[in-house]
Amino acid sequence: MTRILAVVSQKGGVGKTTTAINVAAAFARRGVKTLLVDMDPQGSVRFGVGLQGPGTGPGIADYLNGARELRDIVRATALPFLRVVLAGSVADSGDHAAYQALVGSSTRLGELLSLARDRGYLVIVDTPPGLGPVVHRVLGAADRVLVPLQCEPLALQTTSQMLRGIRTAVSEHPALKLEGVVLTMFEEQNALSRRIADYVRQQLPADLVFDVVIPRTPATVEAFAAGQPVVLRTPDDPASVAYGALTDTLKARWAR
Repeated sequence: MTRILAVVSQKGGVGKTTTAINVAAAFARRGVKTLLVDMDPQGSVRFGVGLQGPGTGPGIADYLNGARELRDIVRATALPFLRVVLAGSVADSGDHAAYQALVGSSTRLGELLSLARDRGYLVIVDTPPGLGPVVHRVLGAADRVLVPLQCEPLALQTTSQMLRGIRTAVSEHPALKLEGVVLTMFEEQNALSRRIADYVRQQLPADLVFDVVIPRTPATVEAFAAGQPVVLRTPDDPASVAYGALTDTLKARWAR
């Protein structure tokens, strides 16, 4: 199952990184050889997989600038089928402008993603919020896109802009396909959350919004703080079950 799936969102705080981590972990639990790549210069993946703190080693930034090779940046995890490439030195330096310029000018990103796919990995890429140069380059190398959408008004207002940007990327890269929008941080007891979910389903084509909805649960926050995907730490939690269902949906699609 060799795909390159980019997880993108117009704004931060919508569950993008949590989704990337847990979908990657869920695939790995199903025996799929998976590589999770953190392209966000904030480097949040390291916290969610228990590799947090300064000095966590080289990552994608160090590979792109030629300081490291692929073998130097791929990290093992507690899951035998899951490997991770962290953001690297940019997460500690904070020089995001230089990193964006590096991603925009380097040819090594596409080479890395293609090499991982050729080696039999499902590659899942966590990206920075927005439609900047990093996301643009990732979309140019990916073949699938997943858009997490938080069930709150501001996230909803930015979705049309993100979808327009993805359509432009698809027109430039015909191999790229939008898998769809997955609703995140849903609160069944919250009337506003329910209204937003209903509105999204009314406004977007039915095949563009996943039936699976990711609920907001305390276990998800606790798992991230503990450095574990919630699908591993609390597998019976409703969010874990939902991420598992989302993973099964993607797996079934790609097996056709």
